[in-house]
Amino acid sequence: MNTVPVTILIADDDEEDRLMAKDAIEEARLMNDLHFVEDGEELMDYLYNRGRYTDKKSSPTPGLILLDLHMPRKDGRQALKEIKSDPTLKRIPVIILTSSKEDRDIISAYDIGVNSYITKPVSFAALVEVMQSLRTYWINIVKRPS
Repeated sequence: MNTVPVTILIADDDEEDRLMAKDAIEEARLMNDLHFVEDGEELMDYLYNRGRYTDKKSSPTPGLILLDLHMPRKDGRQALKEIKSDPTLKRIPVIILTSSKEDRDIISAYDIGVNSYITKPVSFAALVEVMQSLRTYWINIVKRPS
């Protein structure tokens, strides 16, 4: 079991989805540091500590990114491609959490290097189950580089 706290960064442009994810994470009893960004450009600013994210204490490097595919300015595919092409950022596990069930989106995400692809559940209870599974696997079991 991992003992180092993992910062979770969620990139999603939908405010309701962000609030539901936050509530589901709390319900699933993930005690992790949680941060949100609203699009791919903001995600990259956060990861590169640019703009309002220059303070590493308030914008720590995430140990896990939950990424929506469909966002304005820079979508999830573009951000994923940028993350996975950066020698340092590519080590951060990225999980697509999106409403798309399209095979082409799933194939494209894995081709770019996503670690997991999850379709957003429709019910809150199902989202809590997803977050519990993420906690068990990505937080408690998986070994990540420090």
